[in-house]
Amino acid sequence: MFRILDDYPDAVLAVTGTGRISTEDYRDTLGPELRARRARHDSVRLLYHLDADFDRFATTALWDDSLLGMHNLAGFERVAVVTDLAWLRNLAVGAGVQSGGAVRAFPNSELAEARAWLLDGMQC
Repeated sequence: MFRILDDYPDAVLAVTGTGRISTEDYRDTLGPELRARRARHDSVRLLYHLDADFDRFATTALWDDSLLGMHNLAGFERVAVVTDLAWLRNLAVGAGVQSGGAVRAFPNSELAEARAWLLDGMQC
């Protein structure tokens, strides 16, 4: 499931994933929150964190994740992916290179650094 973190400026969508992430989590939580912020801001910054309690993605959720990224790449000013899953960090960095966007990946031990990078240059 996703939990939206509310100790960030409105132009930053910060989300923590824990347990099993399903299609419904994208449909009911992440997607609507992203659309609402994009309606209020030309671009948003995204903190996508999978904490130590993250278990797995449902098969269809991986597809939802890729669609969310593809449909919103132009609207992301910066994306910080924070997870201990090396394959997901590598995938995120590869997608960032392909898109020309500012995407960085961090292990969970560097969550504070990810937050600092994401907020750098913003008026909070």
